[in-house]
Amino acid sequence: MINISFPDGKVRQYEDGTTALAIARSISEGLAKKVLAVKVNGEVWDATRPITTDATLNLLTWNDPEGQNTFWHSSAHLMAEAVESMFPGVKFWVGPALEKGFYYDMDLGDKKMTEEDLLLLEKKMNELAKQGNKYIRQEISKADAIKYFADKGDEYKLDLLQNLTDGGITLYSQGAFTDLCRGPHIPDTGFIRAIKLTSIAGAYWKGDEKNKMLTRVYGVTFPNQKELDEYVLMLEEAKKRDHRKLGKELGIFTMDEDIGPGLILWMPNGTVIIEELEKLAKETELDGGYKRVVTPHIAKENLYITSGHLPYYADSMFPPMEMDGEKYYLKAMNCPHHHKIYDAEPKSYRDLPYRLAEYGTCYRYEQSGELFGLMRVRCLHMNDAHIYCSKDQFMQEFKAVNDMYIKYFKIFGIEKYVMRLSLHDPAKLGQKYINEPELWLETEELVRNVLIETGVPFVEVKGEGAFYGPKIDVQIWSTIGREFTLATNQVDFAQPRSFKLSFTNKENNPEIPLIIHRAPLGTHERFIGFLLEHYAGKFPVWLAPLQVKILPISDKFLEYAETVQKQLKKAGIRVEIDDRQEKIGKKIRDTELMKVPYMLVVGEKEMNENKLSVRRQGKGDLGAQDISVFLENILDEIENRKSGEETAAVTA
Repeated sequence: MINISFPDGKVRQYEDGTTALAIARSISEGLAKKVLAVKVNGEVWDATRPITTDATLNLLTWNDPEGQNTFWHSSAHLMAEAVESMFPGVKFWVGPALEKGFYYDMDLGDKKMTEEDLLLLEKKMNELAKQGNKYIRQEISKADAIKYFADKGDEYKLDLLQNLTDGGITLYSQGAFTDLCRGPHIPDTGFIRAIKLTSIAGAYWKGDEKNKMLTRVYGVTFPNQKELDEYVLMLEEAKKRDHRKLGKELGIFTMDEDIGPGLILWMPNGTVIIEELEKLAKETELDGGYKRVVTPHIAKENLYITSGHLPYYADSMFPPMEMDGEKYYLKAMNCPHHHKIYDAEPKSYRDLPYRLAEYGTCYRYEQSGELFGLMRVRCLHMNDAHIYCSKDQFMQEFKAVNDMYIKYFKIFGIEKYVMRLSLHDPAKLGQKYINEPELWLETEELVRNVLIETGVPFVEVKGEGAFYGPKIDVQIWSTIGREFTLATNQVDFAQPRSFKLSFTNKENNPEIPLIIHRAPLGTHERFIGFLLEHYAGKFPVWLAPLQVKILPISDKFLEYAETVQKQLKKAGIRVEIDDRQEKIGKKIRDTELMKVPYMLVVGEKEMNENKLSVRRQGKGDLGAQDISVFLENILDEIENRKSGEETAAVTA
C-alpha cells in the first residue's frame, strides 16, 4: 500500500500502482470526469500514470493553469494526427502549449498548407476527438528511440534526441499518431470538444533564419463550445484593437524598408504620447528621489564582458563595429553605463539609496521571424532605472518600486495584474546563470518576502530569472482579457561584484551594494502597443494626441472657432479646427473615427451666446457649455490624468 497526501492535509492509502484517475474516481465519478492531469510531489504527470511510492497529490482540472497547459499540448498532438492523415510524410519539430492554445511546427516537404486546409483539419480533429483515443505513455531507451526515428527518416526528432539521456525518454501515442514527447497528456481525446485552428505562419527551424523555414499552425481548443465561442468573440474584438491597425489609422507610428525591420518611426501623434508618458515618469521619479542621467548608444566590448552580457546575451546583441582597433557594440541595455556613473564618484552609506533613471535607447537583435509591430522591435526606448542600496534598505526600495507599478496601474485602468517571480534553475548554474548558489537563494528569499509582506498577487516560476539574479516579470491584462508582459523588476548581486562597486558603511568599511533594475512602464514600443489595444485607440484626454477638434457648422463661424482655439491653446490644450467645407454630420463622423476625445460644434447660437456645443467620444452630445466651464472640466481630466471609464470600455 502507498500513502497519498491531499492538499487539505488528509492522507489515504491505495494499492501500489494505482493512478490519479482511479483515485479521483474513488472520490467522485464527477471529479474523475474533470481531471486532466495530476501533480505528484510537485511534478505534473499524466492522470493515468501509475503511482508506486508515497506521494502528495494535486488533481488538476480546467481551472488550473497546468491543467489547461496539458489540455492544449494534447490538442497539439491531436492536430498533428489530423495533419499526418492529410499530408502523408509530414515531419514534426515541436508542438508546445501557449498561454492560450498551442502550435506545431512541421515540415510539409514540397507541399503547402492553405487557409482552406485549416477548415478540413478542424473537421478531422473533431472526428478524431470523438473517438476518445487514449494518450499512451511509453518509456524507451535512447538507442531504440534513435532506431525508431531513423527508420522513419525523421531528422528533426533525431536532433532532439542528441540532448536526451536514457531514463528520461518517452513516446506518446494516441490513435494512429506517435511522437517523441516528455508529456504529460490528458487521459483521452474525448475531453477535447471545441476546436479552432486560428492561423498558419512560417517559422525557422530552431528559430535560426539560416535554417529551413517550417510551417507553423496555431490553434486553440476548449472542453465546451461556449468557451470557444467566447474566445472567438474576443479574437474578433482583438482584431479591431490590433495595435498595428490602429497605429496606422491614427498616425501613431510607421515602418519603412529603407529604415529596416523592427525599427519604428514615430509619427507626430505617437510622439505626443511618448512625451506624455515621459512626463509622467519624470514626475513620478522626481518624487521618488531619482536622479536623471543620459548615456551613449554604443560602448566598447570590454564593458559588456565585465557586465557578463556578452557571454550570456550575445545572440541578442547586434554584431560589433571595428574602430581604432577596438570593438564597439550598440547598447542592448542601460545598466553597465549606469554602473559606471555610480562608480565615477566615491559613495558612502549617506549617499544610498542612489537611484539613477533614464529613458534609454537600446538596440536588440530580434530574429526577423520574431518581430511583431511594436511588441518585438530592434530599437526600444526603456523607462529604465537602477537603485543601488544596502541589504537593510532593500525591502523598502523594492516595495517602493512595486508601489510605483500599482500607481501606474490605477492611472491606466489596469485592473488585473500579477507579479511573476522568476527564479534560477540550480541545474544551469554556470551556464545560464551566475554560479553563486548561496547568493541566488538569499536574494530570491529577499524578493519573496517583499512580495508576501506587501500583499501583491504573485506566482513563482523556476528557470526564468535573469542571469545575474531573480526578477519579477509584471503581467498585465487589457480590458478584453489579453495578457501582456509589461516590464521587469530585477535584483542583481552579480554586476556589483564584476564592476567592483562599493560604498563605505557606517563602520567606515567598504561594502558591496545590491542593485535593483526596474522599468515600470517598460518600453515606449511595448507599452504604447498595449495601450492601443487596451483603449481601442480611444486614449484618455491627457494622453490623446489631439484632445479637442472644433467643428464650425460653416465658414461663417470660422472666426469664432479660431477665437475658441486660441483660448484652448493658451490653456495648453492640443486642439485643431476642421475647416473643411463638409456637412457637420460628416465632420462629426470623421472626428469619431480619429477617436478625438472632445468635439466642439460651433454655429450661430454658440457664437451669439459665447458657448460651445460639446460632444464626448463614446458619450455623444453633452449639451451647451460656457467656454470657462469646458476649460475647467477638461483641465481637471488632464491634470489628474483621469482614465475615463468610457475610454476603456469594449466597443459594441
